[in-house]
Amino acid sequence: MTTPYQQYPQGVSDKSKVVAGVLQIVLGTFGVGRFYMGDTKTGVIQLIVSLVTCGIGGIWGLVDGILILVNGGVDGQGRPLRD
Repeated sequence: MTTPYQQYPQGVSDKSKVVAGVLQIVLGTFGVGRFYMGDTKTGVIQLIVSLVTCGIGGIWGLVDGILILVNGGVDGQGRPLRD
């Protein structure tokens, strides 16, 4: 019997999807959850969109945080986030 962690040959990330999701929901306007995950490109884009739209772009961070909690995600190296 294989565990969920054995199905990924490159391993599972040391980053937690719960922490990433909560950070993204609370501070998603600044892209903090994406920076935590190691996805700096998306984090910078979220920050710029929020600044240009005077904070309205923060909705993207909220939705992104919920999706991370529900579906999981991958870190900057492409490894799935741990539960």
